[in-house]
Amino acid sequence: MGFSETMKALSDPARREILNMLKSGRMTAGEIAGRFDMTGATVSYHLSQLKKAGLIFESREKNYIYYSLNASVLEEVLLWIQSLKGADEHEEG
Repeated sequence: MGFSETMKALSDPARREILNMLKSGRMTAGEIAGRFDMTGATVSYHLSQLKKAGLIFESREKNYIYYSLNASVLEEVLLWIQSLKGADEHEEG
């Protein structure tokens, strides 16, 4: 997982919405797809991009694959953004 992959994954509104849905708990691909007006293949692509970026985890139980949020990667992004804000405040003051 690289920072550029994370930012690329976050740049897509559908992927951001998937992350937003997962903040309330894990979901199957079918549950996620049911909330979008797109093909299952498209949802699967978005999930693979989020997984590649390390933003979600995948776990298998019986015949289902569950997706859940990986908050640690989001925390890294937030820390980086906060460090930029801190640098700006330091330079202005």
